[in-house]
Amino acid sequence: MATPTLTPSSQASTSVLNSTGSYSVASTTSNYPYGLYADTSSDLYDASFVTGAVEQVTFTFRKLGGDVLDIELNEKNIYSAYEEAVLEYSYIVNVHQSKNILHSSLGATTGTFDSDGQRTDINSGSQVELKYPKFEFGYNKRIMDQASTVAGIGGTVPIYSASFSLVESQQDYDLQTIISSSATDSDEAFYNKVGNNKVTIRRVYYKTPHAMWRFYGYYGGMNAVGNMSTYGMFADDSTFEVIPPWQNKLQAQAYEDAIYTRNSHYSYEIKNNNLRIYPIPGTVSPDTMWIEFTAEQEPWDEQADRKNGVAGVNNMNTLPLANIPYKNINSIGKQWIRRFALAVAKETLGQIRSKFGAIPIPGNNVTLNGAALLSEAAAEQKTLREELQKVLDELTYEKITEIQKNMVNNTKDTVKLYPYFIYQG
Repeated sequence: MATPTLTPSSQASTSVLNSTGSYSVASTTSNYPYGLYADTSSDLYDASFVTGAVEQVTFTFRKLGGDVLDIELNEKNIYSAYEEAVLEYSYIVNVHQSKNILHSSLGATTGTFDSDGQRTDINSGSQVELKYPKFEFGYNKRIMDQASTVAGIGGTVPIYSASFSLVESQQDYDLQTIISSSATDSDEAFYNKVGNNKVTIRRVYYKTPHAMWRFYGYYGGMNAVGNMSTYGMFADDSTFEVIPPWQNKLQAQAYEDAIYTRNSHYSYEIKNNNLRIYPIPGTVSPDTMWIEFTAEQEPWDEQADRKNGVAGVNNMNTLPLANIPYKNINSIGKQWIRRFALAVAKETLGQIRSKFGAIPIPGNNVTLNGAALLSEAAAEQKTLREELQKVLDELTYEKITEIQKNMVNNTKDTVKLYPYFIYQG
């Protein structure tokens, strides 16, 4: 039987990549999965992105040998790959920048984002991802705030005060009852903030008339102070010395501490919720005792009168970093994008050719290289990601300071080798 003569209706594949792209096709946002950079209504729109996508068609066509063998892709596949490459580049760079700025951004203002990763809470042109932030102590500052509160020299935790009247012959006083009953008064600073929650007593004291030594002592003036003698006893021939202000401050603190520790005839102890006063209050005891305390707070609660950033950035997820504009990607980035887009196109072509292991032809089979293309594409994408991440890791702010330090030290060592000439005038 004679071999039949085949007369197919078409001798060309229904989907073959053209050697050049089309601006009309590349300008249509529906030809992209997201269309961020091709949509004229988007903040990220950039006509040069469309040009780059069109040029990527020619680059892919020639790299994959389209002028020798048909490539079963269309323009849309290339445009999608190009957009994916730009977004992947933006992702890796933003992760790198997160490492740079998170320590200084904790507590800063965060943002809101749409499904494309673009911020919806700011106007165009306010891209944080393009800005160089000031250095902040970040979490160290939060630690220092708490340490300052414990040390009694500042901090962001409110310190409240309450008072109670001493009762003759009554030695024990229930602090929980005293503070809780005061917390129901809307005029109190700690209104509705205590209840039966834990409080920390920081200080117990009573107020006395101003001591006479204050007239002769610390309030006498700055920088001119007696030579550490008792201030109430100097005569006309007393010696005065000029001293720095910090010594005045230390002396003032010493006098305050002396009054609090030595001049007071009272002491106390706290057991459970009870405050015990020593000695037992009598007829000549102070009328009122005062306590200073802090109320227990949730770590993420914030006082209305002191904003300390708990509602701001808390990790990489809340950093206000949007997609990097295409126009701000330099030649280094754009070459990476071209290579990555080629690898993505190769992956797509591999998926298509893997649907058929071989195509039968009269007298033989044509074996397709789908599996090889998939393997090559995966390896190339992995290599490109690692290459970019490695370079960026070497350019963190921390690494830059190390480089500058080494440059300074090396310069100093080099200068030591210069001869020192003596010139005579």
